[in-house]
Amino acid sequence: MLYRPLGKSMIEASIIGLGTHAFGGSRDSKTANDRESLNAIHAALDSGVTLIDTAPSYGWGHCERIIGRAIKGRRDEAVIATKCGVWWQDARGSFNGIKDGKENYVSLRPDTIKIEVENSLKNLGTDYIDLLQCHKPAIPPEDTPIPETMGCLMNLKDQGKIRAIGVSNVSLDQFMTYDSVGELSSNQFRYSMLHRDREEDILAYAAKHDIATLTYWSLEAGLLAGKINLERVFEKNDFRNHAAQWHPWYKKENIERLLDVFVKWSDILNRHECTLSQLVIAWTAAQPGASHVLCGAKTAAQSEQNAAAGSIVLEPDEIDRIRDDLNALGDPI
Repeated sequence: MLYRPLGKSMIEASIIGLGTHAFGGSRDSKTANDRESLNAIHAALDSGVTLIDTAPSYGWGHCERIIGRAIKGRRDEAVIATKCGVWWQDARGSFNGIKDGKENYVSLRPDTIKIEVENSLKNLGTDYIDLLQCHKPAIPPEDTPIPETMGCLMNLKDQGKIRAIGVSNVSLDQFMTYDSVGELSSNQFRYSMLHRDREEDILAYAAKHDIATLTYWSLEAGLLAGKINLERVFEKNDFRNHAAQWHPWYKKENIERLLDVFVKWSDILNRHECTLSQLVIAWTAAQPGASHVLCGAKTAAQSEQNAAAGSIVLEPDEIDRIRDDLNALGDPI
């Protein structure tokens, strides 16, 4: 496993991070399999993964509590990244919709952030959070100024309750503002072979200013794992049954084009003795500014497979060749 610092914080973390959204379940966590979740976390740790990403809104605290159970006795092996800013205990903040039956709000005001941190510390069974990330940017009408939010986070850092500060899903202007008013260590956002628009702004800025990046959806919900073909049938409630309506790469004609490209990489797969998903993860982590890749897992086997990508070192010509193939592929039709 390769390890890189979380930006200026210098906290070393595995380049492969465990994404834990699925551990929270939905509808009060009734769909989560806690035993499988615990096994997946333990398998990740056993495989050298230290970075574990979560959020209070994943099952409304349930995911954090599962992680707390999993790291009991192993706290020093984990770099815990959780979030703040999605609030549901009352109507403070700006209305953000209904998720799993709960009204929630975007609140980056200091009073709610402080409460969230205390709740997360309790849920996780720890006395410090390695990386606290603002889950979403503030939105009107309660558009908390970034300096006010960052001032609160810096105070929490001074108190030793958090070790580093990150943001998520922000614009370049918001990113730059956060970085200018405090000690910013990371930025989390969507980035993949098929979704590379952040290379010219977010990734470029992060690389220049020594800020870590935590990318998510880098396998595009399995599309880049090579296991979705024209005959693939998903379970009834799987969102991918209707993904083509909002994700054009899920259209059959585009899946077919992707499969044709994957075949071209067979010699690289053989050379590194890896799966397609491992190659895709390794390529993502090799891009300028892309320091850490979050990979979701529901089982121990998935954790182990994802972790193995963290030891693959691609040659420069392999990285360039894959990019050339992606450029030739172009946009979805």
